[in-house]
Amino acid sequence: MSLASWFRWNEPPNRISQRNPTEMVVETLMMELNWQIKQAEKHQRERENEYRKMKTGVDYGWLVSYPKQSYDISPGERLQLEDMCTKIHPSYCGPVILRFRQVVAEYEPEAQEVSQLFRSVLQEAAEKIKEEEEAKRLARQWNTRNRTSLSLTTFKSRSRISPFISDIKTISEDVERGTQPNRRVWSMPEFRNTK
Repeated sequence: MSLASWFRWNEPPNRISQRNPTEMVVETLMMELNWQIKQAEKHQRERENEYRKMKTGVDYGWLVSYPKQSYDISPGERLQLEDMCTKIHPSYCGPVILRFRQVVAEYEPEAQEVSQLFRSVLQEAAEKIKEEEEAKRLARQWNTRNRTSLSLTTFKSRSRISPFISDIKTISEDVERGTQPNRRVWSMPEFRNTK
């Protein structure tokens, strides 16, 4: 029994819920980017091997040793991409990954081009999120404006409709008296402001 396992009982258990959702989104999206870069490198090596095999007619792939160091994006670009990832809501993380995979499968990019495709997918998602938030904001604004300004109760409180008031003149009264009718439209009820 090691000394490290002896003191482990005193450590708090690791909880995923303690992590910030934004950090989890950034980590998940950046892991996907790194994985796609590695896949692009692998496909690039396979294409190079196929080209060599077609050119020489002999497969020397088993002799080739590939360098351990692979393509990596610059620290500045990584920070920019991480900043763009923070703008992605957790509910959009899955769709962003699916869209990124779809774009990578469609274009079959070189390892150096993967980060640019990732950037374009993040920009597309951020624009879509902004459009949806704007639509929700306008819908909320419209709903609150409708409730306050077009409500029937506020209309009723400002004016009264009196269709059966006694001093309303009718066309038949004017005909009976032989007088010329006023230019008023008789089918409309009379509106009176109450103060």
